Amino acid sequence: MCGIVGYTGSRRVVPILLEGLRRLEYRGYDSAGLVYFYENRLVKYRAQGKLDNLAAVVDEHIGVSSFCGLGHTRWATHGAPTENNAHPHSDCSGELVVVHNGIIENYGALRKELQEEGHRFSSDTDTEVLAHLIEEYLEGDLPAAVRKALSRVEGSYAIGVLWAKEPQTIVAARNHSPLVIGVDDGASFIASDIPALLPYTRKVVFLDDLEMAVLRPDAIDFQSIDDGAFLDKEVVTIDWSASMSEKSGYKHFMLKEIFEQPEAIINTVSGRITPDTGEIDLPEIRLSDSELQAIERIAIVACGTSWHAALVAKYWIEKWVGIPVEVDIASEFRYRRLLLNDRVLTIAISQSGETADTLAGIRRAAELGSRIITICNVVGSTMTREADGVIYTHAGPEIGVASTKAFTSQLAALFLLTLYLARVRGAAEAQQIKELGQALVGIAEIIETELPRIQQELRELIERYYDSRDFLFVGRGHNFPIALEGALKLKEISYIHAEGYAAGELKHGPIALIDKDMPVLAMVPRDSVYQKTISNVEEIKARQGRLLLIGTQGDEHLATLTGDILYLPQVHEDLNPLLYTIPAQLLAYEIANRRGCDVDQPRNLAKSVTVE
Repeated sequence: MCGIVGYTGSRRVVPILLEGLRRLEYRGYDSAGLVYFYENRLVKYRAQGKLDNLAAVVDEHIGVSSFCGLGHTRWATHGAPTENNAHPHSDCSGELVVVHNGIIENYGALRKELQEEGHRFSSDTDTEVLAHLIEEYLEGDLPAAVRKALSRVEGSYAIGVLWAKEPQTIVAARNHSPLVIGVDDGASFIASDIPALLPYTRKVVFLDDLEMAVLRPDAIDFQSIDDGAFLDKEVVTIDWSASMSEKSGYKHFMLKEIFEQPEAIINTVSGRITPDTGEIDLPEIRLSDSELQAIERIAIVACGTSWHAALVAKYWIEKWVGIPVEVDIASEFRYRRLLLNDRVLTIAISQSGETADTLAGIRRAAELGSRIITICNVVGSTMTREADGVIYTHAGPEIGVASTKAFTSQLAALFLLTLYLARVRGAAEAQQIKELGQALVGIAEIIETELPRIQQELRELIERYYDSRDFLFVGRGHNFPIALEGALKLKEISYIHAEGYAAGELKHGPIALIDKDMPVLAMVPRDSVYQKTISNVEEIKARQGRLLLIGTQGDEHLATLTGDILYLPQVHEDLNPLLYTIPAQLLAYEIANRRGCDVDQPRNLAKSVTVE
């Protein structure tokens, strides 16, 4: 997600800011901006879209004699991805600016309070609240004003602050959002991640939560945000390459991205759902209530992992919206007779927004009069430009070829869309929508809590499975698509032949494969089809299949079927797909890692399939 770069020293600042932002492009963004001191004032530039747009704007100023500034790349959460919402953001006077990563959860109440005090807002972002709040407390001591302002803030932040009256000083602070301080002779830096610093210094200080730093060219003071007490911080010398540092200490990008999923889910739902009321707002789909009410059928088009997300969405939408849903593999969709018209809503799902088959499919659907919504992770991609509306997933860049956080953020976006349609069409009661929305928000914390335990237990379990030649995954209901996804992950990165099936389909053919050498992973949550799934598991056991079960904590019956069990917390049945995806991903990862496979770049696969 968003990137921050800051510098104060003796070098010209604009080239340093632009280079740092380029090294953070992998984080994903939809707009960019920078600010620097020049002739006793702050000069600010912002641009929508790619960093090249910003570079073009500041090109003639690249050599300006300025030696302190901040840069930022933004991935929109609150407010559309426009130049006006791009960072940096200013106070009323224009003498103070802020760049910010994270989410200010109580920004609405703070904004109202500040407006009543006379502050004038010029953007739709939560970040601008910080600039005005610091201004409110600023009486000549910038660090003190920042501390007072942050004491009022609820949420996550990594910030950089400049004030025109202290032209060589940057104040930085963090809470639940990463921020690194760079140390060099006669210069100081801040950045969201180490790669931005590597061209200039390998000496860094990692800020912890509720800590701040006051940076000047020749000194850095570290303080507690709570009480202002000065802190002693360790300077660490980094010996990583830029590509290694982007993994944040994880062995593979895929593992890093698996552990980023709670953040990806939160970023996808933040600003779109109010946890207290369950109210959902999706203005970016750009379809009116009357248009959505006129829809008679939904067609979902996707490839690979995104197709599995579509299959889950079919269960959700038909259950809560009461409208028929067809799910198509994009490469087949365009080559059959499509019965589409202006009463059919077509939903395209693509991480990159450039998947050739999916793009061709929505173009054909649009020709037939269907309205198009794209669920996508890349701002400004072709698919998002050609759709009537977009739901961005905000998963950030996904570098590992095998999709992980893109999938769970797609599920989060699709569940949001389901609840939104249910409300617009009057298909579900407000209390139901509220409870489901709160369950969606809460699933991220559950996943974050469970991830380390799941990884550790699977790391031990896979010793009995990593050398298998074949693998079956089975599930029912919402978890049937997750069985498909688990099998796909395993074959993608470990090269083990794996297949996913609806558990009830075993007796229609696949059961012939089961013997003492066939591993079978069965997803058996305590849900509405639990007893049916247990019956299928009993059939596997009777044929001596090697059972690995994933089920609900407290389900003692599972221990009578096998000793290889991974227990997960009980969650709302509709949210099981997000939770049960996690062990399926980690199983594939741990097996591939144990087999010595190239996890991040498996053979024959590309991250984005842009040719048919």
